[in-house]
Amino acid sequence: MTDLQVRIVHLEPMRVACASGFGQSPEEEAWDTLIGWAKSQGLLDDLDALRFFGYNNPDPSPGSPNYGYDQWVTAGPDAKAEGKVEINEFPGGLYAVTRCRLGDIGAAWKQLAAWREDSAYKWGHHQWLEECLNPEVFITPEGQDPLPESAFGDLEFDIYLPIVE
Repeated sequence: MTDLQVRIVHLEPMRVACASGFGQSPEEEAWDTLIGWAKSQGLLDDLDALRFFGYNNPDPSPGSPNYGYDQWVTAGPDAKAEGKVEINEFPGGLYAVTRCRLGDIGAAWKQLAAWREDSAYKWGHHQWLEECLNPEVFITPEGQDPLPESAFGDLEFDIYLPIVE
């Protein structure tokens, strides 16, 4: 990522199903739980109708390889919490957004934070988010396929930095 393309987006409120993971690679645990739930709800037949967001929760801390990750999928009014999946109401908010590949996500976050420092926007206090734009790379109507490391370069994300005017 050299030329950072930033757009300002207002995310509308949305209802989401949320699964959490914790450990050295909690994203996989959170995705597995959420995709299992989505499959049981019959949601995987139309991936284009869904949005997938995630974020660290809690963030990594110095001296520990463990951290948490929450994974969301948009959920309709009939979706029900089940097992380790909760249903939450996300209030929305204003964001600076840029697109990146999974392998560049750490650098993209740093560049986006630096962009905000040089902008007229202030830090927002709402949730930072990462949206997976092409989950079909590893999700089928039958569920989640293991993602070979070679496919990581194919995963695209929009990252959402919370801002206020």
